[in-house]
Amino acid sequence: MNVTIYPSGVSGSVMSPRSKSSMQRACAAALLRKGRTEIRLPGTSNDDMAALDVIQKLGAIIDTEADRILVSSQGVEPLSDVIHCGESGLGIRMFTPIAALCDKPLRITGSGSLVTRPMHFFDEIFPLLSIDVQSTDGHLPLQVKGPLKPADISVDGSLSSQFLTGLLMAYSAAAASGVTIHVRDLKSRPYIDLTLSVMRSFGMHLPEATEGDDFIFHAPVAYPDQDIIRYAVEGDWSGASFLIVAAAIAGDLRIEGLQEDSVQADRAMLTALTRAGGVFEYRDGLLEVRKSVLRAFEFDATECPDLFPPLVAMAAHAKGTTLLRGVSRLAHKESDRGLTLQEEFGKLGVAITLEGDLMRIDGGDGLRGASTRSHHDHRIAMAVAVAALAGSASVTIDDAEAIRKSYPDFFRDLASIGARVEGF
Repeated sequence: MNVTIYPSGVSGSVMSPRSKSSMQRACAAALLRKGRTEIRLPGTSNDDMAALDVIQKLGAIIDTEADRILVSSQGVEPLSDVIHCGESGLGIRMFTPIAALCDKPLRITGSGSLVTRPMHFFDEIFPLLSIDVQSTDGHLPLQVKGPLKPADISVDGSLSSQFLTGLLMAYSAAAASGVTIHVRDLKSRPYIDLTLSVMRSFGMHLPEATEGDDFIFHAPVAYPDQDIIRYAVEGDWSGASFLIVAAAIAGDLRIEGLQEDSVQADRAMLTALTRAGGVFEYRDGLLEVRKSVLRAFEFDATECPDLFPPLVAMAAHAKGTTLLRGVSRLAHKESDRGLTLQEEFGKLGVAITLEGDLMRIDGGDGLRGASTRSHHDHRIAMAVAVAALAGSASVTIDDAEAIRKSYPDFFRDLASIGARVEGF
């Protein structure tokens, strides 16, 4: 699908997309909880659909209604020996430890960029938990056979907070006692905070302590059973960040559905917006963002690497040289995002320089029209699209359907607030 964005203003109100980070974690928790769960305001992205498919393959019964999903589960009781996680990095890393709670041999697969992403941490950690595992030279597909037996382990937290999410949930479901997970050099702490928040909502809790810069998660404490858990999926600060940029460079917007006190890492977009001179405020549950004259800014995105694409789109319209840190976190996304951002924004006349962990963006000189590619990366497609709103000519995005991974209504939402969008 080729989509063309024309220079245009935006205004009005728009509902934020649902958080796939929240939705996928809720799906996992609903599977592990023996009982009934009502997931309200569910997401509809490709990653969300993959998560629902996974928990059904692992034994959950699902009844879908207009604005809620009812899940009934007796724990991990696989109905299939093949579990396919789509293109979801969180899905593959979170559900693999959970799937290994059972004693049935399972084949764990994925598609797209997942087949090239490193999965060697399974080879390193699973044998310590009595799980038989075979990978393909540290990549998919994986063959696993449990059951997982919780033990004291030490995990390199710089490898993947998503893998740690799966371990924390699996340990809780296994009713581990007297064991700890010692996490060294934890990156993306806000994503673990979100995991712990979802777990608490489902009656799962792992006390934690700190030891210097390390984190230690102790044996889980189970809350009393409830007849039914009701969980509302949060609005997504990741997807909403593109709407925030659209407003800051092309008009005034009221964005609904974002939780002001959210622990989502990408809420830090507001910090970056403030540094760039953007103007916003919460009012009556709405985030109001107004068009502003933006200036270059500095921001460390190590803890929130998914913000790089909207930050680059904003920096492209900020006068001066913006400095972003955390480039090392971008290599194993849907694309190598540092290089992809450099290539695609270069076509728009924006010079991006990569220096180790630092990205420099020379902005404020106007964007020209161009034909660009998403590289099958949803966040690249959305970044180019919002940047084009304040450009000098139309921009075409090839393979724009990549947005379905996280925000399937993105182009429809842009059009609803006044953007001129063709081809979606």
